[in-house]
Amino acid sequence: MAKLRRSCGTMAAHMLLLERYPAYRGRLAALELATERLRTRRPSPRKQRIITINCIVHVVWYVAAQNIGKSQIDSQFTVLNRDFRARNTDKSKVPTPWKGLVADSLLRFKCVQITRTKTTQRAFTVDDGVKRAASGGRAPITPRSHLNIWVCPLSGGLLGYAQFPGGPAATDGVVINYQAFGTRGTAQAPFNKGRTTTHEIGHYFNLRHIWADTPDCSGSDLVADTPNCAGPNYGKPRWPSLSCRNGPHGDMFMNYMDYVDDDAMFIFTPGQSLRIRAALAGPRAGLTR
Repeated sequence: MAKLRRSCGTMAAHMLLLERYPAYRGRLAALELATERLRTRRPSPRKQRIITINCIVHVVWYVAAQNIGKSQIDSQFTVLNRDFRARNTDKSKVPTPWKGLVADSLLRFKCVQITRTKTTQRAFTVDDGVKRAASGGRAPITPRSHLNIWVCPLSGGLLGYAQFPGGPAATDGVVINYQAFGTRGTAQAPFNKGRTTTHEIGHYFNLRHIWADTPDCSGSDLVADTPNCAGPNYGKPRWPSLSCRNGPHGDMFMNYMDYVDDDAMFIFTPGQSLRIRAALAGPRAGLTR
């Protein structure tokens, strides 16, 4: 296997879907309009409820070491239930100017089923082969009502990828490299804190990279409380790291939607949590029933 690097194939998969499914573009546009309406709506006095996301984990393995154990799967769900509820202890590392932006997304994740598939494929890529039996993978199970997560060998050191809301059900879900899933077993530093799955599930709920996947300062992740930045941050940056005239506080590189090491990311913002809620009120509504 290639050396792991902080890389996410979501945008590559996204571009493939745009080419193959014309309706996908329209669904994303409709979701953005709905998200904007939710953003400008007067806040409701009612307390929002915690939503449980039922998940199915598909372990697809080529060699026995990739057939990860239940304790490793459980460790990943522990991380998710801390990160999306802002109960992760490392949130204390958020710089003082942004401590008020640590948001509870009110999501709880529950693993309700695990499948195991022995494959003849040494590794998979972003072409969704892991999601089809014909190409050595496993088809999703009830993807409208369950978040499907594939854990498998990925080529090129890729850590994972996800499908944005509105894509075809036959390929819906999140794919994670078995070496970056959970906090034990096959998980390898510096990607052994479960944050790759947190990041990819963020995409699944319509969150973009904080630099908007542009090579300069021209893009936007469509979230007002994540400062624009020129590109991805890697490793463990020192704060403040300035780009795009976003001083004095600089890049929010500790956001889950950047590319830093697992132990350097620890925040979703209120704006990101609103986008998650909009997805759950729209194309992801089946998860709430």
